[in-house]
Amino acid sequence: MDSADKATLDREFSDFYREHLRNVYNYTYYRTGNHHDAEDLTTQTFIQAYRHFDRACKESNGRPLRPWLIRIAHNLAANYYRDRSRKPATMLDDAEVLVATHDTEQLVEGREDAKRVLEAVRALPDDRREAMIMRFALGMDNREIARTLGRTEGATKVLIHRAIKQLEKTMEEEG
Repeated sequence: MDSADKATLDREFSDFYREHLRNVYNYTYYRTGNHHDAEDLTTQTFIQAYRHFDRACKESNGRPLRPWLIRIAHNLAANYYRDRSRKPATMLDDAEVLVATHDTEQLVEGREDAKRVLEAVRALPDDRREAMIMRFALGMDNREIARTLGRTEGATKVLIHRAIKQLEKTMEEEG
């Protein structure tokens, strides 16, 4: 690859990075529940993506690369959990809620609600949790989620439906 091609590829990757940074960070944050770990995983995701960006562009045949990128983040997060399971860790100390003007009681209730929901999402089976994060945190459509998870669109729709039902049941049981 000559320097002109490299400069073009670097420019394209910079645009790709700016376009998808928020999605990758949000995904990794929902997976880890911790801003520092999410930042580390986001950085690792883009480093790995950069290494394979030229090939991915050539092989994509014009399809969006977001599912490919989220798949990288997914694999890194899975490694994170595997490594983390070997070491004790605290659960979800870092859950935050976007706050407008609230009184203290509303703020505390809102944080507790958000923490309960995130814990319930985290308790879902891996495939359901992944689909929920991709759908609701990243706004991915069923086709993108299907490509990312290596499933059909129909199977993805069923997976999301079951995840929602399981989440609703868990939240009802907790009151």
